[in-house]
Amino acid sequence: MTVAESHTFCESIARRQAKNFYYSFLLLDRDRRLAMCAIYAFMRYCDDLSDDEGIADRAGAIARWKQDLEAALTGRAPENPLWPAFIDAVARYKIPHEYFFEMIEGVASDLEPRRIRTFDELYDYCYHVASVVGMTVIHIFGFTAPEALELAEKCGIAFQLTNILRDVREDAGKDRIYLPQEDLLRFGVSLTELSGPGLRNLLEFEASRAQKFYAESAPLVDLIDPRSRASLRALIAIYSRLLDRIVASDYDVLSRRIRVPTWEKIWILARSRFS
Repeated sequence: MTVAESHTFCESIARRQAKNFYYSFLLLDRDRRLAMCAIYAFMRYCDDLSDDEGIADRAGAIARWKQDLEAALTGRAPENPLWPAFIDAVARYKIPHEYFFEMIEGVASDLEPRRIRTFDELYDYCYHVASVVGMTVIHIFGFTAPEALELAEKCGIAFQLTNILRDVREDAGKDRIYLPQEDLLRFGVSLTELSGPGLRNLLEFEASRAQKFYAESAPLVDLIDPRSRASLRALIAIYSRLLDRIVASDYDVLSRRIRVPTWEKIWILARSRFS
């Protein structure tokens, strides 16, 4: 498969599945947009391996995917249509290879039932599944200031905490509880049923953590290439708006999945483009 055909394949995956990310990609120039789609396709494949219960041996599938990644990065790409575009993006934007292995480590940790004991453990999990993604994509955005990497790490933490709040019910159904046990105990919330009078206060507490990381990472936008700033502004605005909607619902994340509607994402896109 040619690189161009691979880019078309990856872009179709991003357009179909990257509910929040793809809107921000539209504000990038063509080369950066295609690179983002290639990286997203890789991440999507990783996530699917850990989540697809139809795969009999998910641990084995992830181990084979790690081997495929090692082969692809050393010029021996296996037969998968995403690899040519992925390799092109990694080389073009000089993305450190270790980020991708850390992503795989993160998704592999979800194979077993999850119980997070402390916020430090939660931070480590968020780092592997989200911060390394942020540190990857700012290479595509373009940056020179070294502090951009630290801010991208914090931005990834904010995004993943938002995802965790949104997906409390869905994750519990998969026997994954990402809310730290020390916080469950503090607010008197049942670990097994995610219930108790302190649940709302617990969710509010975790939301305040996410808000703190959004605030601390805000200077990142001004540290990346000016041509990419509208895209990053849009991405942060969409995710922070999701958190705003969770707060506005009074943390009613158990009865429904809270989303940012398409019309609002388009409005955010336009505002980000011209701000």
